[in-house]
Amino acid sequence: MAKIFQVSARAGMTRVVEPIARALLRAGVTPNAVTVAGTVGVLVGALGFGARGHLVAGALIVTVFALTDLLDGTMARMSGGSTRFGAFLDSSMDRVADSAVFGAVAYWLATEGDHSGVAAALVCLAAGSLVSYVKARAEGLGMTCNVGIAERTERLLIVGVGGILTGVGVKPALEIALWLLAAVSIFTVGQRMAHVYRQAQQLQPDGQA
Repeated sequence: MAKIFQVSARAGMTRVVEPIARALLRAGVTPNAVTVAGTVGVLVGALGFGARGHLVAGALIVTVFALTDLLDGTMARMSGGSTRFGAFLDSSMDRVADSAVFGAVAYWLATEGDHSGVAAALVCLAAGSLVSYVKARAEGLGMTCNVGIAERTERLLIVGVGGILTGVGVKPALEIALWLLAAVSIFTVGQRMAHVYRQAQQLQPDGQA
């Protein structure tokens, strides 16, 4: 059911994004330019606002610019498909943006003396990197890894909701969101590793352990 909802939500967002993608392509904007602009926007939201305690503004800015993940992908598809460098750039910029978001959250929580929240943010940062790495490594070995309940969009959404609620006065919301995110991220790593293990077993020549 969660997967069906996720697919439906992405399909709905794609219908909204496609007209914007067409307009940008007509204006001569490249998918790579959108990727970099989106990352810069996330950095501004995370480091310029979130790290300074402006959680609502920071979360909203990060959310808006994180949606460029859909936009640059749609633009690449419309213009004939992603290039190797485009895919590399997109993945690299995602890691930069994610590090900024969780680094900013950890910094702000540290200034507030919330050591448990800092620990949760650091677990989220490490587990999020593992979620992405496991998929990239599997694909590099010729296998698929498109599974998991906490992909990048879902992770940013969870921390964003927690940040907004804390910003409007629900103080424990961010810490709760971070620990929830840490748990689902670790679970997703396990899902992906199990998925790759099953594929590897099927690809293993008979007689080999």
